[in-house]
Amino acid sequence: MTIDWPILSLIVFSPLLGAALLLALPKQRARMLRWMAIFATLVPLALSLVLYVDYDPSRPDDAYEERVEWIRIPLEKSAIGIGGTFELQFDYALSLDGLSLPLVLLTTVTASMAAIASTSIRKRWKAYYIWLLILECGMLGVFLARDLLLFFIYFEMTMIPMIFLIGIWGQMERERAATRFLLYNGLGSALMLIAFVILIMTAGFSIEQASGVLHYMYSGSYETIVSNLADPQAYANLSAASSVNPLYMSDGMRTSLFVILLLAFGIKLPVFPLHTWMLDVHREAPAPVVMLHSGILLKMGAYGMIRFGLFAFPEEAQRFQAVLAVFGLISLLYGAVIAFRHKELRLVLAYSSLSHMGIVLLGLASLNEIGMQGAVFQLVSHGLISALMFLLLGCIYERAGTTSIDELGGLAKAAPFLSGALLLGGLASLGLPGLSGFVGELLALLGLFDSNQTVASIAVLGIILTAVYVLRAVMATTFGPLQPKLEGIRDARFVEALPTAVLLAFVLLLGIYPSFVTDMIKYSFDGLLNHLNTRVGG
Repeated sequence: MTIDWPILSLIVFSPLLGAALLLALPKQRARMLRWMAIFATLVPLALSLVLYVDYDPSRPDDAYEERVEWIRIPLEKSAIGIGGTFELQFDYALSLDGLSLPLVLLTTVTASMAAIASTSIRKRWKAYYIWLLILECGMLGVFLARDLLLFFIYFEMTMIPMIFLIGIWGQMERERAATRFLLYNGLGSALMLIAFVILIMTAGFSIEQASGVLHYMYSGSYETIVSNLADPQAYANLSAASSVNPLYMSDGMRTSLFVILLLAFGIKLPVFPLHTWMLDVHREAPAPVVMLHSGILLKMGAYGMIRFGLFAFPEEAQRFQAVLAVFGLISLLYGAVIAFRHKELRLVLAYSSLSHMGIVLLGLASLNEIGMQGAVFQLVSHGLISALMFLLLGCIYERAGTTSIDELGGLAKAAPFLSGALLLGGLASLGLPGLSGFVGELLALLGLFDSNQTVASIAVLGIILTAVYVLRAVMATTFGPLQPKLEGIRDARFVEALPTAVLLAFVLLLGIYPSFVTDMIKYSFDGLLNHLNTRVGG
């Protein structure tokens, strides 16, 4: 099947169109608002499923692409003193490959389930769903944008809705959580903007000739920038006239940019010790919002590291391989130890996210096909599992008014469906074979063993600790004597059971048939691995 219509733009902008339609509806029509919002998330879900079926992973160069000239700013040649014409150009450029496709599907699935689960929201439904749809538009744009300016706009587009979703619909300390989210992510965005500006004015440089006149271009094109960075000699020849491209990228500048990008996206991932803001968001934001934050927004950090870090700076990644592995190991162990100490389920899951993102870093640090496939698989798997767990915590909190482990004993007697789903989610989180969590951890650690056996051996301890704190939290919540406050509570309603069943189905699918994701991923790293073999020597 060949798709010759702008499906990528439809995926990105259909939630935004849904938000515009919600603006036209009266706020008193709560039921219509909810159904309209849910439908607006189902459209990109259906389109992403069409792409997943149609995409041929063996031909990554034929990925879907949309490119339109967007912004062209002529530059005064007198300002540079060189003959010819000068221009700054940014395109509306979207593209899909095997790396972004699983994350796009993860986003659309999680967003739809979060919209269905948002029936627990009791105030200002219209504004809530509008911000939720704008957030989905931004997340999808991040995974599809191939121009640095467009990527930055979509990245920032996710911040504003999150601030309002946390600050208005969160718990008691919601303003503090929203403020810390803004401060930390604002810092990360500032670092990313600095790196992008330097990249555009150095590696975005190209020369064309038309009618005997040289045309000097500074572009935000991701392909142009990566191509220039991948061949330093050709780029040096292109930039030989230092007066034309005075910001020629030296080795020191390449290293500095790589570190800046690691910090920018490390805040979003997050990486220890830049994780504290995430704890407030997980604890204070409403459950459907945390489903998107933990399930998708954290993955944007890892995606940025891969797309703009490893793909653009493979040699620097090789030099910082041990640093990535150490920070991944610290995040894994620290998150697991602190999760074991906590008795608040939201914080247990928050530190669990930090620990699992450590596994992602370990997989990326392997710089080989198995480990990097494991890292991306872990992103998708953890996105589904964390969305499931926070969905269930939201259901529990709505009934019991608490998510403290000490106050939730015996939940299985009162709500067997919720308890069974919580147990399955916990087993997936600790990496039980047959569930998605096992595959990601196995591939990441196998890849790491091939490159750094010492760190990989220590990382196994983190996997063991994960099993301990997950079983402790889940078993103490579901089994034992029934707490008095849980007597008579209802089990899951249909609007809660449906997204729970869908997320569990994907967790089981990826555990039983991991090729559903790995087949899409594996060819995406061929270019990077070939470059490492030829340019880095191994």
